[in-house]
Amino acid sequence: MLLAIGDGLVAQIPALVISTAAGIVVSRVGSGANVGGQIFDQLLRNNAALAITASILGVLGMLPGMPHAAFLLFAALLGGVVWWRARRGERTVAPPPPAAPAETLEVGWDDVAAVDPLGLEVGFRLVPLVDRAQDGDLLRRIKAIRKKFAQEIGFLPPAVHIRDNLELKPNAYRITLKGVDVAHGEINPGMHLAINPGRVAGALPGPATKDPAFGLPAVWIDTAAREHAQSLGYTVVDAATVAATHLSQVLHSHAAELLGRQETQSLLDHLAKSAPKLVDELVPKLVPLGTLQKVLQNLLAEQVAIRDLRTVCETVADCALRTQEPGELTAAVRRALGRAIVQQAVPGPRDLEVIALDAELEHVLAQAVASGGEHAAVEPGLASSLLAQAARAVERQETLGLPTVLLVPDRLRAPLARLLRRAVPQLRVIATSEVPDARVVRVTTTLGGRA
Repeated sequence: MLLAIGDGLVAQIPALVISTAAGIVVSRVGSGANVGGQIFDQLLRNNAALAITASILGVLGMLPGMPHAAFLLFAALLGGVVWWRARRGERTVAPPPPAAPAETLEVGWDDVAAVDPLGLEVGFRLVPLVDRAQDGDLLRRIKAIRKKFAQEIGFLPPAVHIRDNLELKPNAYRITLKGVDVAHGEINPGMHLAINPGRVAGALPGPATKDPAFGLPAVWIDTAAREHAQSLGYTVVDAATVAATHLSQVLHSHAAELLGRQETQSLLDHLAKSAPKLVDELVPKLVPLGTLQKVLQNLLAEQVAIRDLRTVCETVADCALRTQEPGELTAAVRRALGRAIVQQAVPGPRDLEVIALDAELEHVLAQAVASGGEHAAVEPGLASSLLAQAARAVERQETLGLPTVLLVPDRLRAPLARLLRRAVPQLRVIATSEVPDARVVRVTTTLGGRA
């Protein structure tokens, strides 16, 4: 019986060896190295394999009935090899693959740095004001400014990208528009800015400066002196409010530049939810998207809100078959928005107390426009005199608490608005056709042709 079992086991050994050999050959056929060399490397040059083999032979050599001398001899031999290699510090590992030749990296579009539409850079002492981990007060104010801007003007401005800039002074900040510095200032964290609105009862000790947003004279004071400054008639704000107010002023003054085609399309997509037929008919069937964008930019450049986008689009659609010129379309839209424009300049039902043109000056400007169109150039001396008188008229209106509005004939509104926009930005130029019939107009100041 024992002989039969042993004979069967012995008969299986050649099949086992053949199967093992076939498996090794098949698994190594994809490699370019010699099979014998691979087996030698993995079995005899690997300390881990030799240590495992020595352990197994040692265990087998201690079993009863096994040839102890042979198994223990081979176990000791392999163990000695492992110990000797470890002593020498030799660790046989597979040779690393040859290093790939260095390739020259090609320049791609990922290397082109995008320009932030709106950015805020701060010095290192102002970082806590914009650090989210420290619950920066300026961050919350910026969110509130964007929300208020969207509610008042009618579109969502781009997000403000904030970063620190070690090249700035420690207390300085800089506001950038499409990568270009458009405004900057300095604030003192932990202090308050007392702004002189023009009528104060006394002076305050402290570093004199100017309000970054509007250029009014101001003084930096300690928090303890806040109530005293307010009692004297100063407008007192903290450092974060100063920077936030400056940012808000930049947003409003550059609103036209912040309205791109993507923002215009977003406005149309939002309007399409309530007036899908209007949007489907308007763009691009009647006017291209760029023309509508230009009309909206013209309105924003003159501080006209575009919240009533439905009226804007309906007016453009009505006039599109007659003209595609953005200036003419803008004039038509302004007439349609006349009630809102006047209400924005002069809130409430009170009389419209305005600045007007002298009859002689009006005649001269009308002749210039008639000969050269809306883009006609005004004689330099006359333009200089007109700007000076407009600045004095605005100052007088503000002193009397009256609106700074210049009422002119329709054909003169656009060229005068362009002429006065940079020199006297607070002066609103309104055409007579934009004034609602229910509003009473009273002329308080007249601009003459000579200084």
